[in-house]
Amino acid sequence: MADPQDYRPAPGAIPESPGVYRFRDEHGRVIYVGKAKSLRQRLNSYFADFASLHPRTQLMLTTAAKVDWTVVGTEVEALQLEYSWIKEFDPRFNVKYRDDKSYPYLAVTMDEEFPRVMVMRGAKRKGTRYFGPYSHAWAIRDTVDTLLRVFPVRTCSKGVFKRAGQIGRPCLLGYIGKCSAPCVKRISAEEHRMLAEDFCDFMSGQTTRFIRRLGTEMRAASDAEEYERAARLRDDIRALERALEKQAVVLGDGTDADVIALAEDQLEAAVQVFYVRGGRIRGQRGWVLEKVEDVTAGELVEHFLGQFYGGGMSDSESVNAGIPREVLVPECPPDPAPMTEWLSARRGGPVTLRVPQRGDKRALLETVARNAKESLALHKTRRASDLTTRSRAMHEIQQALGLDDAPLRIECYDVSNLQGTHVVASMVVFEDGLARKSEYRRFAIRGADGSDDVSAIREVITRRFRRYLEEREATGELDMLGDPEAREDQDLSTERAVASQRKFAYPPNLVVVDGGAPQVAAAARALAALGIDDVAVCGLAKRLEEVWLPGEQYPVILSRSSEGLYLLQRVRDEAHRFAITYHRQKRSKAATVSELDGIPGLGPARRAALLKHFGSVRKLSAAEPGEIASVRGIGSQLAQTIVASLRGEKAK
Repeated sequence: MADPQDYRPAPGAIPESPGVYRFRDEHGRVIYVGKAKSLRQRLNSYFADFASLHPRTQLMLTTAAKVDWTVVGTEVEALQLEYSWIKEFDPRFNVKYRDDKSYPYLAVTMDEEFPRVMVMRGAKRKGTRYFGPYSHAWAIRDTVDTLLRVFPVRTCSKGVFKRAGQIGRPCLLGYIGKCSAPCVKRISAEEHRMLAEDFCDFMSGQTTRFIRRLGTEMRAASDAEEYERAARLRDDIRALERALEKQAVVLGDGTDADVIALAEDQLEAAVQVFYVRGGRIRGQRGWVLEKVEDVTAGELVEHFLGQFYGGGMSDSESVNAGIPREVLVPECPPDPAPMTEWLSARRGGPVTLRVPQRGDKRALLETVARNAKESLALHKTRRASDLTTRSRAMHEIQQALGLDDAPLRIECYDVSNLQGTHVVASMVVFEDGLARKSEYRRFAIRGADGSDDVSAIREVITRRFRRYLEEREATGELDMLGDPEAREDQDLSTERAVASQRKFAYPPNLVVVDGGAPQVAAAARALAALGIDDVAVCGLAKRLEEVWLPGEQYPVILSRSSEGLYLLQRVRDEAHRFAITYHRQKRSKAATVSELDGIPGLGPARRAALLKHFGSVRKLSAAEPGEIASVRGIGSQLAQTIVASLRGEKAK
């Protein structure tokens, strides 16, 4: 493991100009590429305070053995060079965007003598026009089947095309009018290419001119009394309209835009893109990425725009015929001007990069954001449900914490409060890497020392494991360990009486607390005071995702790609969610009771009866005295008092 100070550039050697830098390992391989407005300021931040860096950045610095840089004239040039190098070197520590599933495209092979329409996946090829992506291949085939009536372009493979030419007989599509049959020379190569270009123009959003042209031809045929041809043209128009109806209109005025949204947590993020062409959604695509740095939403957007638009083909060969005129994002990059200039240069025309604030575009962005959130949740569910992944996660935790066995049962504790009021704690349970919600517990911290997390953690750990010891003693299990005869003589009624409590008496292999060294020390002291020494304890600190152990001066750093860290974080986040939910319930209940608390003659039973009858204090305040008096236990005089108190009036 290298010391970053060994290869730190000499003071003053780094220029202050914009540029792109590369970290290389001991074998000369590029492991990270980055850009900077000021190379000196950016690179010095890597070597100034190693301990404050993100764990993934620390790992990158200790893996590297050298850093070099290239000075450029502007930030736009830095963007271009950065994405060029990322594509060339594929550095292991740069953000990797993985498709959340395999998306099919509608492709037209314009580089062939007789272009072919087909469904394609995977890497894009030069000379092929792509449209989409689509959610399902059947959606592409359905669209193509509708359009082939108007644009009878070839869809067969090379083998089928060659064989049809040899035998001089077209396939079935040629007989039913859904292929112009260039294989048997019914149409020339030039005429067939014009059909393919018209097909591409229609898919690119130029729909109006085709419908208008067919309408003109239909009326001309009708005037010429060519009624059969007019009927065919009428059916062609209806086919085009059906194809358009399948694509919902979401934005007016023929808007061309890519709508980008993201959902993220501490370790991962999901990105969703809706392609809008001519005001209609033409495709959708999603990615999931692992974070490698502490980045803001704006920085994530910047990374994504560069890799998404920089990685594909430009101009007419890119997805949906190029970068659109407008890119809608949830948050602009930290410095949007260079990115906008770079996108405009790549498109060959002006590009607007902005965050919609209201109207249809804002509503569409919120829809895309919901899709991103669902995509991230689905990704986490798939990852958590995989048995091999869960086993690897528990093995990694065992190795990192030095446990004798894999932690098959993990309990995590979190404390929630608001300025020391309504202090609550949660306990969540994961067994075999899966949540056991039936065994979750929550605690109201009533101790005088419950105003801070450390004392609250000590109290809740003490209460939980004291209960564990009491229940073990009540069942006789503490005295019967290793004594089969005593187990057989145990009273069966006692066993049944405590059966429902045994889940709480079952001890965990690992206790996780939300916090750092102070919280871990408090939990360890609580267990030691109870004489429990066979339960491991650790803490997970939010800021740098460090794993703290009792009595250790330095934390354990797990790799950002570690399944063990992913499991610990899921456990911690679930405990946090459960604690926050309970805390909000207590605050809401306290706020409700406080409005009725000071009313003379209104005790707990009458308050409960009123809330049950009216449903809320707001509805109770709007009720008339006679209606309130109809509630059992509430007389007319008390009803008048209640109304006066809630409405701020003097009782009559």
